[in-house]
Amino acid sequence: MITKNLFNISPWYYRNPFDELDRIQRLLSTKPSAGVFPLINVTEDKSNFYVRAELPGIKADELEITVTGESLAISGEREIASEGEHVKYHRRERESGKFSRMFNLPTVIDSNKVDATFANGILTIVLPKAEAAKPKQITVK
Repeated sequence: MITKNLFNISPWYYRNPFDELDRIQRLLSTKPSAGVFPLINVTEDKSNFYVRAELPGIKADELEITVTGESLAISGEREIASEGEHVKYHRRERESGKFSRMFNLPTVIDSNKVDATFANGILTIVLPKAEAAKPKQITVK
């Protein structure tokens, strides 16, 4: 009775302590869905930031890219053709709808020199760092 009152369990019931760990592992192992958000990589070198986004099924003129100061915004809409009224899906992973991604970068961007290309469903944006943000070599006299 003391066990039941302290832990709110029956003294005759054994609970495996690893059951809760297994449940947490199952929850964490499910892959989160990004919905209609594109997958994006952001890299940098001394002069530029590079943004690469996977956007299959979207046309270049359907994208809107905005750069201001230290931020980049990419938005658009992905439409997927309807399969018909009486179609039964066995798996549906491709989503349609509006998307918007916004990133803050560590330094100011020269927005007049930004270049974007779109080929084979991959959007590549080159964001030159502003001259004030680039490292400068100082000579000691």
